[in-house]
Amino acid sequence: MSDAHSMDPTGAALHADAAALREAGAVCPVTLPDGVPGMIVSRYQELRDFLADPKVAKNAAHFAALQRGEVPEQWQLNAFALVNGMTTADGDDHRRLRGLATKAFTPRRVAAMRPRIEAQAAELLAALPGRADADGVVDLRECYAYPLPMGVICELLGIAPAHRDRLHALSRLIVSTSSSAADAMAAQRETYAILGQVVAERRAAPGDDLTSALIAARGEESGDGSGAGSGDSRDGSRAASGGRLSDAELTGTLLLMIVAGHETTLNLIVNAVRALCGHPDQLALVLTGEVSWDAVVEETLRWDGPVANFPFRYPITDLVVDGTSVPRGTAVLAGYAAAGRDPREYGPDADRFDITRPANRHLAFGHGSHYCLGAPLARLEAVIALRGLYAAYPGLALAVPDAELPPLPGFVGNSTAALPVRLT
Repeated sequence: MSDAHSMDPTGAALHADAAALREAGAVCPVTLPDGVPGMIVSRYQELRDFLADPKVAKNAAHFAALQRGEVPEQWQLNAFALVNGMTTADGDDHRRLRGLATKAFTPRRVAAMRPRIEAQAAELLAALPGRADADGVVDLRECYAYPLPMGVICELLGIAPAHRDRLHALSRLIVSTSSSAADAMAAQRETYAILGQVVAERRAAPGDDLTSALIAARGEESGDGSGAGSGDSRDGSRAASGGRLSDAELTGTLLLMIVAGHETTLNLIVNAVRALCGHPDQLALVLTGEVSWDAVVEETLRWDGPVANFPFRYPITDLVVDGTSVPRGTAVLAGYAAAGRDPREYGPDADRFDITRPANRHLAFGHGSHYCLGAPLARLEAVIALRGLYAAYPGLALAVPDAELPPLPGFVGNSTAALPVRLT
């Protein structure tokens, strides 16, 4: 792909790159780390259709370059391609895995978390002044936006507080495309080791937590779990037997939940605060009660969502997207950042942050059978976090210009690596 766009592993200009790709075409060739060829779908309607297309798979058994041996054994994006769980499963296998997780991840369990989320948010907010430096500046990302969702997901999964900071550090290495391949792979191995320890502890002493529920969960008697493998090996094979989650599937599912369950919500909270700091007219609308915090969350998800480009999907046959050929087995990125500001869908002011938009439709949580299982929890956490933050510190302001905030390294996640603010 001589004319392919090279994906910037540092993520230094995510939205500018996303806009350029979107305006170049609904689907464009890209070069992934180590020169691996791929493509990206960057316009709203085409991406929505692509995500729901039954001729598009998630399992790396369909990743042509991988199967031809053209992807390095150590590769920054292997965690996305080869993790064994829902996110890389198709068909019957995906339905089995998602069904098991859904049984444990019930609306009742999510709703029951509200008082605890509110209590954790209040504790963190009360501690913020004490975390400020000599100039009165506190890193809101590190001191609030990170520990809140991390505490919630670890409590939900039954993961001890002692593991939390290390799992967060490892998650950053796994999802950052600016990590070296060796570091990303080592982080993945260490994460599996920690999660294996958590599983062993929960098997020995089950509790009222999601890990214990997943261990106990079984599939429907009518399903034997057969189908395309969910793939923790390079040929896409899996180790499941019967309806129960295999050990590899269990740790893979926990990896997905620990990473997606806090990194994305963390980015969402940070991006919402940045947006409100940069748009005082919008902040005034929500502080006066004219517009809800839910609307703030939905517009942030559209305008500056927590995930910019998500790996991978693979056509199982040659496809044509808006006149462009996407060959069978191509590794395709979902260009969420580009689609979220597509003027074809949102009009000429698509680049404007506007919490009064009449229809807050977006693809930030995906679309189709792989729609994010944790979307209700992420929305609940973000609303609680923002409402509590601005109730306590309505005069909160950035301590440096937004343009000077360091971008979160990588082209997958979308946020800043720090959020220095003054509380009053």
